[in-house]
Amino acid sequence: MKAKTKTAATQPALLVDSEVVRLIRQHARSSGKTEVCGVLIGQDRDQRIEVSACIEGQNADEAGAHVTFTQDTWEHIYAVKDKKYPSERIVGWYHSHPGFGIFLSDHDTFIHRNFFSSPGQVAWVFDPHSDEEGCFGWVGGRIERLTRISVVDRRGGEPAEAKPEPVSGDAEDPPVTLRNVEEERESPPVRIRRVSANQSAGPQDSSLEELVFKVFFSLSLLALGFALSYFLFPRIELVPVALDPITGQLIDPRTGQVIAVPRDPNANSAVGSPAGNAGANAGGTAQHPDPAKSAPSPDPGGKKGDNGQPK
Repeated sequence: MKAKTKTAATQPALLVDSEVVRLIRQHARSSGKTEVCGVLIGQDRDQRIEVSACIEGQNADEAGAHVTFTQDTWEHIYAVKDKKYPSERIVGWYHSHPGFGIFLSDHDTFIHRNFFSSPGQVAWVFDPHSDEEGCFGWVGGRIERLTRISVVDRRGGEPAEAKPEPVSGDAEDPPVTLRNVEEERESPPVRIRRVSANQSAGPQDSSLEELVFKVFFSLSLLALGFALSYFLFPRIELVPVALDPITGQLIDPRTGQVIAVPRDPNANSAVGSPAGNAGANAGGTAQHPDPAKSAPSPDPGGKKGDNGQPK
């Protein structure tokens, strides 16, 4: 497209249909990572640009930071324009800046200067991340951001007729009767308790956890009691012993040594008694009385003692 020789020194007034703004936003939000593009359809009338429709730029060379109109894109745009908008003209283009803000890059400026160089053509930019939008146009032979932008609603002026509220779903709510109200009054209130994700939902689970806790607690107490009794209280060790049936001595079966000799209760009885002799024999040797010491001595006068019998 060739630029007109007459250029305006002031900014043109831009009127955009609200449906066009909605379609541009919808197209830009369909691709949140790459730029999309399209053209604006309308009329240019003496410093007044009216945008009434838009056409998406299909088969465009879309990238993260730029977009390019290809030959297939232009063929699709002119096919739709000739079919739907034959009496209108292309008054500009639009593209998205996903997360970049509202401005025209060097690549965007190149497209606007070479394909939309007419003073009645503008460039609409929309950022789907921040929902910010703006428009740029020709002012005095250079591209500036326009300040006079108006969004027009074509359906404005329609009467506000009362319409029924939309019903969600196919089934309608049953009519409220007196019987339903009485049943609701008689029914007991339902209490809803919020249960966290970490909390058990059923009483059986909680009772099982309590049982397991009690069992482990009891076992821990038993182990602690055994440990304390082992270290604090004296321990009795049983040693097996053997008893000699003949001598009555206690013998260690492991070493064969005599542990203890049984004590004789008659060890302190009179000497000469059978029990005393038995105790002496038990000691190992028997003592016999001396006949010289035990026999009575003869009377030196040939007489008997005082205890002698008279003749």
